[in-house]
Amino acid sequence: MRSVSTTMFMTLDGVVQGFGRPDEDTRGGFTQGGWGARYQDDVLAAEMAKGMAGSGSMLFGRRTWQDFIGVWASATDGNPFTTHMNAARKYVVSSSLPDADAWENSVLLRSIEDVAALDDDLSVIGSAALVRSLHAAGLVDRYTLVIHPVALGGGARLFDGPTPLTEFELTGSVTTPKGVIVAHYDRIGPGRSTS
Repeated sequence: MRSVSTTMFMTLDGVVQGFGRPDEDTRGGFTQGGWGARYQDDVLAAEMAKGMAGSGSMLFGRRTWQDFIGVWASATDGNPFTTHMNAARKYVVSSSLPDADAWENSVLLRSIEDVAALDDDLSVIGSAALVRSLHAAGLVDRYTLVIHPVALGGGARLFDGPTPLTEFELTGSVTTPKGVIVAHYDRIGPGRSTS
């Protein structure tokens, strides 16, 4: 494997749950879904487009992959994101899916070890549980954190519980007119357990 880059939409208090829609992820009784919608603007769209322009394949956890199928797989809107999402090779990590036939160009992986064996640059959007596992295995090379100026006080956070101590260097940042900070971090030190 060459590199793993992740893009995580999060609040100031680290919540990554339910960014896009009220019904996106209601696990644990979460009722504040859709918190990111009011912060969309042209600057943020341009930053996200830069991330889509890179080469390599996409990597998803099961829940995000299934959610994205509903949004992107049957879309015919001419949106460049739609074209990219459908054309890209997509790996989905799941121990419960029987296959990955529901979305073109998808490949089923069963474990983090399968991810580590890939010889491909990978980008992850969302998929917080998968990102936690990748981070714990020392496989995340780059984070793009899209930090929104809102605190929710509850919900799933990017890092819950013990996590390996890993150092990152800020390599760039952009602030949007609506106060969203897009921060890019590259790993500079190996992960090691703090538990």
